[in-house]
Amino acid sequence: MSFKINDTLSDITYILVTGGAGFIGSNFIPYYLDRHPNCCIVNVDKLTYAGDLTNLEELKNNKRYFFEKGDICNPNFVNQIFHNYPIKGIVHFAAESHVDNSIEGPDTFIETNISGTFILLEAAKKYWMDAPNLPKEGYKNARFHQISTDEVYGSLGSEGFFTELTPYAPNSPYSASKASADFLVRSYFHTYGLNVVTSNCSNNYGPKQHDEKLIPTIIRKALASEKIPIYGDGQNIRDWLYVTDHCSGIEAVYHKGKTGETYAIGGGNEHNNLYIARSICAILDEVSPKANKESYANQISLVEDRLGHDYRYAIDASKIKEELGWSSKKNFNSGIRKTITWYLKKYQNN
Repeated sequence: MSFKINDTLSDITYILVTGGAGFIGSNFIPYYLDRHPNCCIVNVDKLTYAGDLTNLEELKNNKRYFFEKGDICNPNFVNQIFHNYPIKGIVHFAAESHVDNSIEGPDTFIETNISGTFILLEAAKKYWMDAPNLPKEGYKNARFHQISTDEVYGSLGSEGFFTELTPYAPNSPYSASKASADFLVRSYFHTYGLNVVTSNCSNNYGPKQHDEKLIPTIIRKALASEKIPIYGDGQNIRDWLYVTDHCSGIEAVYHKGKTGETYAIGGGNEHNNLYIARSICAILDEVSPKANKESYANQISLVEDRLGHDYRYAIDASKIKEELGWSSKKNFNSGIRKTITWYLKKYQNN
């Protein structure tokens, strides 16, 4: 453990962020620290293939940031974190999240996403509560924020939207494991009175996303003059949410959300996968044209569809907008241009 509390920071609130070296977590931590000077963040990450500490290079000299390498599925490690740091909040990102991987090897998803969440909930209950519905002194406002996904709701047809009241109907081992974790979080509120909130987001995009995801894959394959694989007929639709818009939504839910409630966070940017690929290729044609002037779109290749591939996800974000005053700032065009600029620097410098 690298625990060192600076005497000048004795009044600061310590928040545990799990999976903070991953895509959304590594965007959230700098965002949150910048906006909350009276907060320290303890980032716990196992550093599997999806976690990369270079995503947090900007914080290497930040005295309000602590990193601990470890596995949330190890109760001894988790309890040691709570013993060594005065944790009064949890923002729980840590999860296996790639659907294709969950189809090939679901066991890791069950372990991390369900067992890991259970171990965190148990630690929070132990350190924050004297008894059911009775928080310890100084821990009345300690909160557990479960970061979830719209995939737990299953698939939509060509019309309609997911809301917080949509029944869960997960269709992949990944989404089933996240649904299970969400239900565990809910149960700790209803059974023990633990202060919890849950947010279910639509597809995130932006800087620091892992190479395996759709948008980084399109950019990477285009620049490498390789085929750009798009599942099925490319007509599967997602609601795209720029990652810093998601960070601001998480902040709103964590600080202002009602205990025990769920909030859906969507970007209001519905596009099918073929549109995403063609849009990225068109921007690359403009900002990084090929020497032969051919369009990157010529590399787009339709491939065999994913097993159990959900047709459409779309979120009605009315609740978080009306109750918490949140709204997304980035439209897809501005967000994707910023994203492409970041990945051009990454891939062209490798």
